[in-house]
Amino acid sequence: MLLAACASEPARQDTYTVKRGDTLYSIAWKHQLNYQDVARWNGIGRDYVIHPGQKLRLNAPRGTVARSATSAARSPPPVTTARMPRPAQPVGPPVQWQWPVDTGTPVLTTRPNGGQGLSISGQLGQEIRAAASGRVVYTGTGLLGYGQLVIIKHSDTYLSAYGHTQAVAVREQETVSAGQRIATMGQGPQGPPLLYFEIRTNGAPGNPLLLLPQRH
Repeated sequence: MLLAACASEPARQDTYTVKRGDTLYSIAWKHQLNYQDVARWNGIGRDYVIHPGQKLRLNAPRGTVARSATSAARSPPPVTTARMPRPAQPVGPPVQWQWPVDTGTPVLTTRPNGGQGLSISGQLGQEIRAAASGRVVYTGTGLLGYGQLVIIKHSDTYLSAYGHTQAVAVREQETVSAGQRIATMGQGPQGPPLLYFEIRTNGAPGNPLLLLPQRH
């Protein structure tokens, strides 16, 4: 089934209609986009406020062809050396990461959409803590495959997510400290207790083990 999904991955949709309970962060998360890009493409301010029924574009608008054509007619294009695009670099001070749970064996999990995260087993009701200080930008069950989810914004670069939680102890827009209790562990999709944990850098889900400190 996984091979079939990879071979026939559906094209990303061009627009999305905001539903009740959505935030800009959850929409960007669902479509593996940088929330700042989505805001810029749709003329949304720094408060990132959206409303149910609002239609958002999920790709960059095309440039003004007429202006480019006029410039090209006036002068020949400059000769430039081809360069490979550089990956986006983290912006701002580094984030001091810590493990969201003290126990449990982390298993690197690759989702059907290509995202990566850690599946960490544990005990039902086990305390889950913020992996770094930040602001809660989403709590809810609106993202398929994550169960009850908490998303925390740590900087303009980093977001972290905590899936399959049982009881959420924080609210959206609440500021949290590193190590603060934010939820308890619930049941994973197969039944046993599980935390699914992701860190996204500029909207892209990577291997959290490359950022978390080594366990002793």
